[in-house]
Amino acid sequence: MMMEMVPGQAAACWTAPSPCKTTRAPPLFFRRRIMITATATRSRREAAAMSAPEKADVLRSLDGWAESNLLPLLKPVERSWQPHDLLPDSASPGFREAVDELRARARELPDDYYVCLVGNMVTEEALPTYHAALNSFVGYDRPTAADAWARWSRGWTAEENRHGDLLNRYLYLCGRVDVRRVEQTIHHLITAGMRLPSDGCPYRGFIYTAFQERATAISHGNTARRAGQMGDAALARICGAIAGDERRHEAAYTRVVAELFRLTPDAAVRALGYMMRERILMPAAHMFDGRDPDLFRHYAAVAQGLGVYTTADYADLVEFFVERWGVAGLGHGLTGEGRRAQDYVCRLPERVRKMDRLDARRRQQQPRRVPFSWVFDRQVELRL
Repeated sequence: MMMEMVPGQAAACWTAPSPCKTTRAPPLFFRRRIMITATATRSRREAAAMSAPEKADVLRSLDGWAESNLLPLLKPVERSWQPHDLLPDSASPGFREAVDELRARARELPDDYYVCLVGNMVTEEALPTYHAALNSFVGYDRPTAADAWARWSRGWTAEENRHGDLLNRYLYLCGRVDVRRVEQTIHHLITAGMRLPSDGCPYRGFIYTAFQERATAISHGNTARRAGQMGDAALARICGAIAGDERRHEAAYTRVVAELFRLTPDAAVRALGYMMRERILMPAAHMFDGRDPDLFRHYAAVAQGLGVYTTADYADLVEFFVERWGVAGLGHGLTGEGRRAQDYVCRLPERVRKMDRLDARRRQQQPRRVPFSWVFDRQVELRL
């Protein structure tokens, strides 16, 4: 593979010619020697990239920082909402009437909305996979560890656990979805696990998590907004409560990555560039209902069409993190690979928007109707 010359590197290999003398190009063997020397210098600099264990050590050294900057973002159990607070009380004498009202409102919402709601819920229910991945980033797996990272991991998991519980119970009560088929989808997803493109690098892992938390906050926020627009204020509160948690969690992981950029900017921007080239896919990308091998692609197309989560949202998300982490302003201390990653990431939002504009023309073509087992095999319109 051809290696690009680092800006300014070539100039360092030459002595400026005197204006009073006629200069000639150096002999061919000397030019080759310059090129070999430059390549070797660059290779040594790139070989000095931080290893995954070294990055984990950086994170472990931030235990005191995590105590002050992450743990306050968790809410005490006594002050946290619980699924029971947002659903009909099964111990109440008016439980049946409250469920009847919930089901009556649910009948007014279209199938494409429920496809998005089920997709969001299935994603939340794969929490065991996410908890295991989060613990691997810093290397802690003791369930009773008292350090800040372990307490954050347990607290975050406990808050996230309410999301799937809440949506699952709502969908059970509403009568609009094939609950058993949805349960099979969750079973398949947890069994399949998650293809996290971090290759054991904790920096990449935390970048992925920051992106995912912001993406899920957007998705749940948009389902809340749509429910409100369609007249279901109770469902809007359900989705809005989850979106609020996701925004707090996003703030935490964004702080982690910002601190990594402050301490080790070259390693951080290279990790970001790697993740952007690999693409940040939703953790439920391997969802399967036992029938549709393209289930995630079809679900994503419905979400795009309904405005729940779109390519434009992804472009905005990348732009947000580039600005929040000060990527464009990184300068001193970056290797050639770091500068290339910086350039790629800073240009990426506009590239994504251009791709979205091209895709928008294609999406104007004749829509398809695809059956979704989640809604009893009723067909839902989508554009691929």
